[in-house]
Amino acid sequence: MTHRFPIKEIARQAGLGPATIDRVLNNRAHVSPQTRLRVKAAIEELEAQEAQLTARGRRLFFDFVVEAPARFSREIKAATESVLPEIGGAVCRPRFTLQEMMEPQDVVAILRRIAKRGSDGVVLKVRDTPNIREALALLRSTEIPVVTLVTDITGGDRQAYVGVDNAGAGCTAAYLMAHVLQGGTGTILATRSHEGFSGEEAREEAFQVALAVRCPELKIVSLQGGSGVDVGTSRLLADRLSELGALRGVYSMGGGNRAILSVLGAQGLHPEVYVAHDLDRENRDLLCARRLSFVLHHDLRSDIRNAFKVFLSHHRLSVDFVAPAVSTVQVLTPENVPELPTL
Repeated sequence: MTHRFPIKEIARQAGLGPATIDRVLNNRAHVSPQTRLRVKAAIEELEAQEAQLTARGRRLFFDFVVEAPARFSREIKAATESVLPEIGGAVCRPRFTLQEMMEPQDVVAILRRIAKRGSDGVVLKVRDTPNIREALALLRSTEIPVVTLVTDITGGDRQAYVGVDNAGAGCTAAYLMAHVLQGGTGTILATRSHEGFSGEEAREEAFQVALAVRCPELKIVSLQGGSGVDVGTSRLLADRLSELGALRGVYSMGGGNRAILSVLGAQGLHPEVYVAHDLDRENRDLLCARRLSFVLHHDLRSDIRNAFKVFLSHHRLSVDFVAPAVSTVQVLTPENVPELPTL
């Protein structure tokens, strides 16, 4: 494994001991495949941060723990790396733990390791469960600030939430759907990646209330699970097809849209309106192909920038801190898809 960084530097980035790094770099025995991947990822992260590493200032290490489909995790990582050169007052070093599916006990184990080795801040996109809330209390007791991203965690142990106004997004989806369908009967499919994400729960609750006011005769069929991953989403939807009846619309809160469209299309179901979230590469392609009607988007880079501001304020490295506001919902159509940003 080629590299140009000191072993201690790689060890800090990977969150491992120097001896472990030495064994990996010299291809010695008794090293798990997961550890090798972790070291490889750390070197790649150091390469991505190399321009900022030449800057002067205090070095801070931040941990990103994200449960999300790979397509969205890539967006988070790219957004983070793009805003690093803008951050003044310190050299910010992100460390990423990105997985498509993580059980709550896995997240707890990761957070305990972070508490033990230390961190200058943790960004979380994970489920809201009692044991994860207990792990946040542990981080708080060690004075490690936590910022939740896109989906919040209840309780008072996180420093701030950054991300979209989820309830506002649900109301927006209901408005768009009602405007297209103009009332009448039929079925709406509302999908979530997992019941444990409080952000998606807030979207669905607001959506159901708002749509019931505008189109009271429409029936909503809720589907939860699959983690936004194509295989799991396809299986869950295939088992519920008999409930859809005269399907008129889809509100997809958790992704897996290509899989959803494929399963519906195989049954001859073609919704009149399809509302999805986030302009990742898959949704961009589907929107441009007019297979999605609307994408509810927000500025992820602004969210990450706000997270860093929270951390710098916590470490007294920022004097002009203002508590971050939730991101505004942007309604994208096939006619106003923004160009890909240069990251």
